[in-house]
This record gives sequence, structure tokens and C-alpha cells, in this order.
Amino acid sequence: MLRQLTRKINIHRLLQRFQKTSLLVVGDIMIDEFIWGKVSRISPEAPVPVVAVTHDTLLLGGTANVVNNIHSLGGQVLLTGVIGGDRMGKKIEELLAERGIDVGGIAVERGRSTTVKTRIIAHSQQVVRFDRENLGPIRRQSQERLINYIDTHWGQVDGVIVSDYGKGVITPGLMEFIMDKRRADGKLVAVDPQVNNFGLYTGVTVLTPNSQEAEAAAGQQVKDEESLKEVGRHLLERFASQAVLITRGEEGMVLFERMGEITKVPTVAKEVYDVTGAGDTVISTLTFALAAGSDFPQAAVLANYAAGIVVGKVGTATVTPEELEKAVTEYV
Repeated sequence: MLRQLTRKINIHRLLQRFQKTSLLVVGDIMIDEFIWGKVSRISPEAPVPVVAVTHDTLLLGGTANVVNNIHSLGGQVLLTGVIGGDRMGKKIEELLAERGIDVGGIAVERGRSTTVKTRIIAHSQQVVRFDRENLGPIRRQSQERLINYIDTHWGQVDGVIVSDYGKGVITPGLMEFIMDKRRADGKLVAVDPQVNNFGLYTGVTVLTPNSQEAEAAAGQQVKDEESLKEVGRHLLERFASQAVLITRGEEGMVLFERMGEITKVPTVAKEVYDVTGAGDTVISTLTFALAAGSDFPQAAVLANYAAGIVVGKVGTATVTPEELEKAVTEYV
């Protein structure tokens, strides 16, 4: 099935279309901090490894990583979200500006912390992660700024991605505005969901929950093939979406479509070093392919190839057009 679907993809033509395709990404902007080092002993104070730090890196994370993935694939992308008026917020703006990505849609909230996820990596393995974040809803003024930005640029883009990490940006008012716009013109709206906000996504084009999120939304565990189908059908009905793509880690992905089609997409990852940001890559590539003219199965297959590439890299990673084309053509 995977080989058959892959053969239907004209990857060269699609990558050319990517250059003319534009997306607007809305959601929780973060920064991923990686502290790299080596472990040679255990602490005498507690049974924990002592990491001798060699260097550290700061990478775009969360919604900003979704944007970075689209940019890496050669697309045009706009971003709107909220950062804090702190050092890490400024660093995010710098990293975006270095890539030529406009930061005009970003609201800065004084007194709010920019979300930072810090990972300690030793010998290519994550030792521990700690988060610094503010989980409260964004201020009304920030919401209005985001709404105005979306309203201004809605007609300029081919699709919208809602990247919801549950950090307070995706509010009921913001999501209601987006859905009102979608109902008016039928624009593609894809959502990477967050459990606590399931009530906000009714009527979107496609959702990409992982297994745990899908089970939570359906109120049912996936134990076998039949229960997986029941969960997929339940999500389609609950959210009234055209499609639901459930990502299942090493078990690949399963696409459920409104007309009843079910497409299983087995994983193509050869080696898994780090799953950080893989979900961002999936929603980015899936939506990008749909906006560029692919159907749901072909877009899901491309998202699967892209995810297989990034999990083979350590850290928050992206995919280049060359890497994606190579992965697709090698499998055919």
C-alpha cells in the first residue's frame, strides 16, 4: 500500500508547487534549549549522572518549529502568536529574522514568560528535560492583535495551521474567529490538537492527534484493529472534519476520511534518535502538501516520510526538499 501510494506522488512537481504555496501558522511559540555534554561519573550527592557540559544550542520550538519546517521545505509562511518580553522572546525573534520570516504577527506580553523547554543531552541521549512556561490564557489585547493579524492576512494564504500546545494562545475567542472565517470561504484549516481544547476544533479540515490524544477525545482505548477504527470514526463524527490523521509512533499513522476511507501508513524511520518536534513536522508537511494540491492519502504519506527523516536527527529538526525527494524516490 505504501509503495503504491508513493508511486502516485510526483514529488518533483509537488516541491515546485511548494514554492508558490503559503500558510499561516497560529499557536504557542516556544524555544527549545539543548545543553550538550558527556557523562563519566555518578554524583556522590545522589544517584544521578554528572553531565560535563560542552556546549548549548537554542532552536525554534513549538509553533515556531512548525513555521521553521514550512520554511525549510521552501514555502511561504506567516506566524502569529505570543512571546514574553524577555531574553528568550527576543532570541526567538532573532532566529526567525535570520530565516527571513516576518515577526510582525507576534505579540509581546510584558510580564509573561516565553515558553522554554530545556533538554540535557549526553552521548546523544536525553537525560532530563525541564520547562519554564506560563500556562495562563493570553491577555485580551494580545488576542485582539492576533485576530487582527489573521483577518488581515487570511486572504493571502492557502491554508492555516493551528498548533495548540495548551500554553494559553489558542483561546475560545481566537478559535471561534478562525472557524467563522473558515465557514465563510472553506479555507483549509489543520489542527495539531491539545486535549484540554478538544471542544474548540469542530469543523476544521483535518486534525493530527497522537494515539493518547485520540483515545482521550474518543473516550476509548485502542486495543486492536477494530477499536482503532472505532476511535477514528468517533473523531470524524465528533469534530465534523474531513479527515483525522492519528500518529502512532513506531506503528506509523492511520488516516480516516469522511467518506469512510481508511489508509494505514507504516513508519519508514530507519533509525530513531530523537522524536522531539516530530509532530510539528507531521502537521507542517501534511498541511503544506494539501495546500499544494495533494489529496489526503498522498499528503499523509509525505508527512510520514518527513517524520521518518527528523526522528533520525538529534534535536528539534526540519526537512529539506532534497531530503524529502530522496526519501520518496528511494522507496519507489
